[in-house]
Amino acid sequence: MELKYFKKGGIHPHDSKYTADMPITNAHLPKQIRIPMNMHIGAPAKVLVKAGDKVEEGQLIGEAVGFISANIHASVSGTVIAVEKGDTLVAKGVDHVIIETGGSIRNWYDKKFDYSKTSPEKLLEMIKAAGIVGMGGATFPTHVKLSPPKEKPMDIFIVNGAECEPYLTIDHRTMLEKPDAIIEGVNIIKKILGVKRVMIGIEENKPDAIEALSKASEGDSSIEIYALRTRYPQGGEKQLIQALTGREVPSGGLPSDVGVLVQNVATIFAIYEAVVFQKPLIERGLTYTGEQIEKRGNYKVRIGSPVQALIDELGMPAEHGTVIAGGPMMGLELTDMQFPVTKGTSGIVVLPKKRDYAVNDFPCIRCARCQFVCPIGLEPWYLKTLVDKSLLEEAVERGLLDCIECGSCSFVCPSTIPLVAMFRFGKGFWRRKQAAAAKQAG
Repeated sequence: MELKYFKKGGIHPHDSKYTADMPITNAHLPKQIRIPMNMHIGAPAKVLVKAGDKVEEGQLIGEAVGFISANIHASVSGTVIAVEKGDTLVAKGVDHVIIETGGSIRNWYDKKFDYSKTSPEKLLEMIKAAGIVGMGGATFPTHVKLSPPKEKPMDIFIVNGAECEPYLTIDHRTMLEKPDAIIEGVNIIKKILGVKRVMIGIEENKPDAIEALSKASEGDSSIEIYALRTRYPQGGEKQLIQALTGREVPSGGLPSDVGVLVQNVATIFAIYEAVVFQKPLIERGLTYTGEQIEKRGNYKVRIGSPVQALIDELGMPAEHGTVIAGGPMMGLELTDMQFPVTKGTSGIVVLPKKRDYAVNDFPCIRCARCQFVCPIGLEPWYLKTLVDKSLLEEAVERGLLDCIECGSCSFVCPSTIPLVAMFRFGKGFWRRKQAAAAKQAG
């Protein structure tokens, strides 16, 4: 099988896939869950419950506000003990619904829904009702992504099975354990979009996943499966599109601009469950891992479970380094172990102390390593200088907003400069500045 790969930049970090052979198992139900109302890109959901209310597993407790938003459901049965403001990894002062676990555990799998005669519009509505978002980390509401503008017709649907982040193996295990469900999820999306061609990309270090999905899709000529060269960030949307189709998403553009839609395998599995079993997004698989973690593995975890509950169940060495939600390249450092697992949490990675980032970064030595590995073709060292000097207009002109925050530049920097953190700050500051100017003008 010919290997596909993106043409520009990229790195080869040690993959550390220690849990690749560990089946997905259920984590324990926590005594209490904390469900934030902003587990997606867009407007936070509107809280529908109050302290003292009894809720059932799967009950709608947060209603989507506007088009770009997502519904949120109770992930356990129990009693709402509080609705309070709290911080998350990405925002402050967010509404949280606190539920004390108690009551029945629902069996979602006793009856299958035959969607063969269901219209694409109804299928899309079912996905929206279930609160599905991009589970590869982006958390963009899936019903929005599956509603491209009519002037931008899709002709290719890409399934992202690359899972190029070090340590993470939950997508790999999902492809191995649920290949038929993934292919059925693919068929649901095909029906919604009306596409005739599906391309599934899986990194070459997962030959068993390639075999499993090849077998599950046997006889369907519309589905093509490709092995991807193992190189980070092979799973980046723009890089995957280039590798599989040769098409280039333009600067400032979206995959829809080149007639392509991309979905992560975890999202596709959630779509399958939402349509076939009428199950909202109340739990997700994640990888709990680290060199020193004895009970590392792949676990199905209820949304809203505090990370501390996983630590109590699965263990964590007293001496450890950074704890990351997501993968070590694009994930965010956990500063509070009471932060909950959200719809976008693909892993909890515990790094050993010896691999912590340096406390102090050193001056840039203009080695240009960051420029060589940037998969977008940017000049990170120069962008860093512009952001440092608050020259944001020029930074945007030089591609700041095109940065995908993959972390390749930070990984190779000999001065340990936190380049990605600086770019996130610069982009955030620029967007706030633009929003303030628009508000003043309008």
